[in-house]
Amino acid sequence: MPRHIHIIGAGLAGLSAALRLAGRGEQVIVHEATPFAGGRCRSYRDAAVGMTIDNGNHLLLSGNHAALAYLREIGTAGLLTGPREAEFGFVDLANGERWTLRLNSGRVPWWIFDASRRVPGTRARDYLPLMRLLRPPPGKRVDEVLACKGPLYGRLVEPLLLAALNIDPPRGSAKLASAVIRETLAKGGADCRPLVARDGLSATLIEPALATVQKRGGVVRLERQLRTIRFGATRIDALDFGDETIALAEEDAVILAVPPYAAASLVRGLNVPTEFCAIVNAHFAIAPPAGQAPILGVVNGTVQWIFAFPGRLSVTISAGDRLVDMPREELAKIIWADVSSVTGLPMTQPTGLPPWQIVRERRATFAATPAQDLKRPGAATAWRNLVLAGDWTDTGLPATIEGAIRSGRRAAELIGRGRAPSS
Repeated sequence: MPRHIHIIGAGLAGLSAALRLAGRGEQVIVHEATPFAGGRCRSYRDAAVGMTIDNGNHLLLSGNHAALAYLREIGTAGLLTGPREAEFGFVDLANGERWTLRLNSGRVPWWIFDASRRVPGTRARDYLPLMRLLRPPPGKRVDEVLACKGPLYGRLVEPLLLAALNIDPPRGSAKLASAVIRETLAKGGADCRPLVARDGLSATLIEPALATVQKRGGVVRLERQLRTIRFGATRIDALDFGDETIALAEEDAVILAVPPYAAASLVRGLNVPTEFCAIVNAHFAIAPPAGQAPILGVVNGTVQWIFAFPGRLSVTISAGDRLVDMPREELAKIIWADVSSVTGLPMTQPTGLPPWQIVRERRATFAATPAQDLKRPGAATAWRNLVLAGDWTDTGLPATIEGAIRSGRRAAELIGRGRAPSS
């Protein structure tokens, strides 16, 4: 009899594992507790704005090799859009100054010697301290390795690390910040080109992945919440879904690709991150002005990134814990004030603000501090037929799309060996 591999969770980590294993001819069954796949990386039809929006705005980079391989496998790499070169437009709301950061493609960063390409107000030698982040001492925060002040920090390092770590950068893990720098700026512009899913996250990353898994013989079951795992001495014996208990044959295996708090409730003694940071996204149903950049960084504002889509402007605010309890109408006005200032669109529309929606994720990512990073488990567990996946596991990266997809691939590799070694 062929073995069955049960994947608990249909987020990017679970789908990445399912694609890899189904592609090898394994009998894959994906169980998702909610009515939809994708987790935080999905799209939905929103009545307030009258269009399909993403649950959160996500940016990929051309150096996210696992994510791009995932997209090529499901046939949607061509749905990503972005500039041909590594260019990032910025505006400083404190003084209205605008500039475009332009990285050259090679590893030698000659762009820092060109005043028209680098951050305004900086000199080439100002970039040398960034080398300290390439090999930081273990267990250090960013502010223990790098001076968190000055034009270079405020206009490049802070926006980059805030988006990647989803925490106030000085508090963040220098190790995780190092991984971001080493995989982006240190590799040159060829790995830094920004890419967005213009047709939406579900159409680009989720729905085609589900279709590919099913085409390869995999089964996807939505609204199937795992209630209990029955453990033996060295392996999992059964999965209890409440209305059904699945006994596992000797060669069957399980990939647990759920959030850390869910994993901790299912697996006894599992060490997981326990602190989280919020992300706030806002969507406004209004046509972007002519010439609006597809992606624009904002400095010295509440808003951090503005994304321009057909008929819509969307905003991302990382480390948004201070905003999650603010009244929605008040928050929408504050965000629109920034958007209006950046885009030149009128502050007050004929009927007030444009149609809007606020999406607040209280536990969007684990808090990327040194202490929380140490709590991230590896993929392998003490049970030989159970492995873990998720951007909160020890991927070496912060909680990102790239990290989630890498974790799924790693879980599939361990399962593919026939036995997950204990950690």
